[in-house]
Amino acid sequence: MGQCWAAGDEAQEAAAAKALLEKAVARYRVQGDKSLAEFSRQGEFVDGERYVFVTDTQGIMLASGGPSVALIGRDVSSVLDPELQKTFKHVLQTPESAGVQQAEYRWQNWRDGKVERKRVYFQRLANRVLAVGYYLPRASPEQARALLDKASKAIEQDRDGTVRAINDLKGGFLEDDLYVFVVDLASKRYVAHGTNLRLVNTDFSKVKDPEGKPVGIPILEIVRQQAEGDYEYRWRNPVTGKVEHKHAYVRRVGGYLVAVGYYSG
Repeated sequence: MGQCWAAGDEAQEAAAAKALLEKAVARYRVQGDKSLAEFSRQGEFVDGERYVFVTDTQGIMLASGGPSVALIGRDVSSVLDPELQKTFKHVLQTPESAGVQQAEYRWQNWRDGKVERKRVYFQRLANRVLAVGYYLPRASPEQARALLDKASKAIEQDRDGTVRAINDLKGGFLEDDLYVFVVDLASKRYVAHGTNLRLVNTDFSKVKDPEGKPVGIPILEIVRQQAEGDYEYRWRNPVTGKVEHKHAYVRRVGGYLVAVGYYSG
């Protein structure tokens, strides 16, 4: 059920972004570059976190209704990291005949200041590229499994160093709303938590979700009986700040319980 809600939320975001892009494209076809000033103002081309931005095919920012307004007149590629430069180069080389296209990258969300995944829809008109994007607050099940694999392997190779890295909150084990937590199976206490250090050294077996559903005891029972499994409960999403459905993948690694969960709205 939660996954259906999440899919519905994203479908609505996608539809809204495409609609705003279509509106901007229609306006540009009529007014040409005269519409650039309108795209850069707070008005009908800014819809919450969604806004129109325009570059030329050389990478110069021409208009933006969001924080990238500060880049107008600059070569945007000069401020992008190497990975994003590849995506941007692909966008600029897209032929006009391709119609509406999409891409994903990471960009600062002007609402909370966090760098988050963003999906953008764009369309080329002659030597202009018009685009509208929206942020993706929820990672996928596949990304959660990948992070669990990464953390498990790291713990096998360097247990103490990996625990420190997870608790550092910047050690490569925090990806959007995905994070790792680790519990010592002997003491049943957290030894690492990817977003809340106050939980470290507390008793995991006593943890319940906001609705009173046991979390710690059933997860510990899962890894007692088998090497890995999964469990669903409700928990606060660190990106959206809301209590959402969470599906945790759990694994026994040596004497540790290692877990990563994804949210589904």
